[in-house]
Order: sequence, then structure tokens, then C-alpha cells
Amino acid sequence: QVQLVESGGGLVQPGGSLRLSCAASGVIFRLYRMGWYRQAPGKQRELVATITSGGTTDYADSAKGRFTISRDNAKNTVYLQMNSLKPEDTAVYFCNARWILGTSDSEYWGQGTQVTVSS
Repeated sequence: QVQLVESGGGLVQPGGSLRLSCAASGVIFRLYRMGWYRQAPGKQRELVATITSGGTTDYADSAKGRFTISRDNAKNTVYLQMNSLKPEDTAVYFCNARWILGTSDSEYWGQGTQVTVSS
């Protein structure tokens, strides 16, 4: 059974930092592209950052220069370090795991963790 469990969300003041973690189980973690997405109230879920099995990273423009995605394959965990947080970063953040091999596409989501940036 695949599980992605996020942690690290919370309330932070503008300009502050948070580090999100996502622990995966039930998958061969090192094979999966891992990602962070977010969904603000009334908005569609959007990509924040991804990291491939080889460690290549990609970021949404809104995250570039402020957020850093990383992974520890030994711990089956992906992280999102968020610095210089803004009120518009407020959202539920979701962990995503995806593996595409030929015509097979496996994708899983965590339950989400709330991040609120407010003074």
C-alpha cells in the first residue's frame, strides 16, 4: 500500500521559513519523480517544484529563488525548504510521486499539509 505522508506545515509570518517533509512508503522511492504542489482556496492545484530520480529539479516561477526541493533516497523522503514566505504562499501543500515507464503511469498523492503565511 502506497502512502505519502506530509509534515512540517503551519503558521508562519511573512518573510519566515518552513521546511516540508514527505515520507513515502510502499514504492521504490528512488525510481519516482517527486513533486510538491499546492492549492489555495478557490484555486486550482498548481505545481511548486519537482525533482527527478536523478536529482534534476524544476520550479514554478513563483518558487524560484525562494524554495528548494531535495530528496533523501535512503530515508524515502522529499523535502521542500521554503524561505522568504509571502501571504500568497498560503495553501495546502501536497506531495506527489510519479513513475512513468513505457505506457505505465503510476501516480500517488499525499493528504496535504496546510501552510499559512500571515502576520
